Amino acid sequence: MLPDVGRVVALVLLTSILCLPQSLRQAGDRDGVLVGTAVRPSQLSETAYASTLAREFSMVEAEDAMKWAILRPDQATYDFRQGDEVVRFAQAHQMKVRGHCLVWGRYNPDWLTQGHFTTRQLSRLLREHITRVMKHYRSQVFAWDVVNEALDENGDVRDSLWYNQPGIGWSQKGTAYIEQVFRWAHKADPHALLFYNEAEGEGLNRKSDAIYTMVKDFKRRGVPIDGVGLQMHIPTLDGEIPAIIATISANIARLTALGVQVHITELDVSLPVNSNGLPRPDDLRRQAEVYRGIVRACLNSAGCTAIQTWGFTDKYSWIGSHSRNARGQALPFDRAYQAKPAYRAILEELSAGRSPAH
Repeated sequence: MLPDVGRVVALVLLTSILCLPQSLRQAGDRDGVLVGTAVRPSQLSETAYASTLAREFSMVEAEDAMKWAILRPDQATYDFRQGDEVVRFAQAHQMKVRGHCLVWGRYNPDWLTQGHFTTRQLSRLLREHITRVMKHYRSQVFAWDVVNEALDENGDVRDSLWYNQPGIGWSQKGTAYIEQVFRWAHKADPHALLFYNEAEGEGLNRKSDAIYTMVKDFKRRGVPIDGVGLQMHIPTLDGEIPAIIATISANIARLTALGVQVHITELDVSLPVNSNGLPRPDDLRRQAEVYRGIVRACLNSAGCTAIQTWGFTDKYSWIGSHSRNARGQALPFDRAYQAKPAYRAILEELSAGRSPAH
């Protein structure tokens, strides 16, 4: 028989193992953190894909199915079939749905970008689109990325169809067109949470400073913005991980201090891979630490309420084609849906929960 102390230690270890959540979803539920992922409707019919998705995640977002190019094949037609498929899956598995995205300078149909519309016509088209789409998904989509990637790397408003080519009426007036879009979105669905979503603004830099300034201004003037989405497509592991995470944590903290929520919306951590698509084993460990640190940065701020990866299995990641197969292995599950060290790091950090101060 074990000595009394030994038996107590063994019992404690056994109890802690039995009490560990069995999925990311269960771990997130303990602290009210939504754990989400972007999905493609065409893959929902794949058993391994669907079962992993339903087991591990409490929130989904369509990668493309709610963007203009899919929803508006021509000016007169709305095609909600793909988006509706995502919603049906979510409802069947008690998951929340994020909408992505209403306004973006890219992934727009040719009829729109090459239609030579006037500013007045574009304004009418955009308001009509926002109203129609949000009303279609009212009470089904709880949060929307209203405007996506409107700022450049210097924090200036990016040239786009909606801003100044020719724009919807606020060309050369900074963030005024973004403000107008948020006001239209709020009117279309007053109950939906409205987010500004941006890339490469996760840490402290000129772009994140510009986002902070815009959100602070909007909140001061009563513009209906509820949150900021930080994409976090992390392409490299160069640099000290703790220092990188510290800047992300500081940025989340200052945004939530303004009274808005933060969602991590498009997280992936890509690795250099060899000709067989395999990374160095040590890079998988470092990748896991990046995931761990980002989850902790979110949990350290009460206003960070969702963590979402851009896909969940390397089988369908965009990273390979985007990098011409120089990078890959960016997600928590491998191509066979086996959990990687990154998955275990996310699960452990979510299981640890928020610190008592949060």
